[in-house]
This record gives sequence, structure tokens and C-alpha cells, in this order.
Amino acid sequence: MPRILVIDDDPALRAACSIGLAAFGHEVSTAETGLEGIAATRSDGPDVVVLDMGLPDIDGLEVCRAIRSSADGRIIVLSADGSETRKVDALDQGADDYVTKPFGMRELDARIRASLRRRSGTERAGALDVGTLHFDLDHREVTRSGRRIDLTPKEFDFLAFLATHAGRSCPRRMILDEVWGPGYRSETQYLKVYAYRIRRKLDDDSGQILTSEPAVGYRLVAPQT
Repeated sequence: MPRILVIDDDPALRAACSIGLAAFGHEVSTAETGLEGIAATRSDGPDVVVLDMGLPDIDGLEVCRAIRSSADGRIIVLSADGSETRKVDALDQGADDYVTKPFGMRELDARIRASLRRRSGTERAGALDVGTLHFDLDHREVTRSGRRIDLTPKEFDFLAFLATHAGRSCPRRMILDEVWGPGYRSETQYLKVYAYRIRRKLDDDSGQILTSEPAVGYRLVAPQT
């Protein structure tokens, strides 16, 4: 039974999640503030944290960052702010998915189950080399010719996914589905933002390593230096 921690200051929403998610087969606990949620995450180790961005004591992004630094569970952010900037900020701080309010309990359950499937499919031990790029999959680190590349969690997920299909074109929809989740299949602008930032960090401004495939998607080409 997946263990879900809901962090939200709205008692009605906490009650709805407790009842609704339990009906879908989850074990649910709740926290009212960011500090309570961080403490509960560290002590209980939930499989998924459902985190509201508008908490009374700490900004939701700070809570997300604190949870990600000390726990391996999945984080699904809830927010009334559906702007692209806010979504990217949350994903950069370690969130695995982003649900805009209002939402249905069936949708939230689907997002939780999808995040758990991605976790079981991506948690793999070992390392992967693509030319001079070295992926430490245990510690989620990438180096190029021995130089560490400072990537955000989602940047790592994006690049590592391409690395597992190195040399092959990956359709945009497949990348969004696997890295961000089914709810992001139409968010193709995310790929442009993240590809641009990753290229800057790889010193690949010309797009020779992380290449764009017109009308298709993206491909990772093994660098030789």
C-alpha cells in the first residue's frame, strides 16, 4: 500500500485527500505546515509527498528543496498558479509532477501511480557512458571528461533519458511522458527551455551533442572531447 503524505494548510483539502486517496488504496497521512511536512518526511519516509505551494510558514519551493535533499520519495506539487515559470521552478527544485488546482481525486491518484511507476522503472544501479559523458545513476551525477556538470533534478532526468537511447531520436511526447508524466504531453515548450539550459552547461551552444530533430524530438550524440 503506497504511503502518501499530504502537506496542505487547508483542512478541507486534507480531509478530501485522506478520504479520497484511501479509497484508491493508499495509506495517507497529513501535515498542516511546511515544517511539519519536512519533519514527517524525514521520520516516516513516504513513497509520495503531495505538497501545496501556498503554505503559511515556508514557501513551497523551499519545502520541496528540503524534502528532496533528504528523501528519495516522489513529490507532486499542488498549486493554484498554473504559470509555466512556477511549474519550471517547482520541477527544478525536485518536484516530479505539478497539479494545478482545482483537480479531481481520480486525476491525483493517476498522477501518484504514474510517479510510482516511473520511480520503479528509473531506479537502476550503476553507470552509463555516452562518449565523454559519464552518468552516475546511483548518485544522479553527470561528468564530461571528468568535469562535473551541475544539473537540476529534471535536467538530469531529461539528459539521462536521452542517454539511455543515445544516438536515437526520442519523440517529444515520449520524453514528456517518461520524464514529466502523462499530464505534460502537450507541454513541448518545457523541452525547449530545458534543452537550452542543458546545452549551456555542456558547452554545446551549437547543439551538436543534444540535437533537435525537426518535427520529431531530441537525440543525444556522444561527444568525443
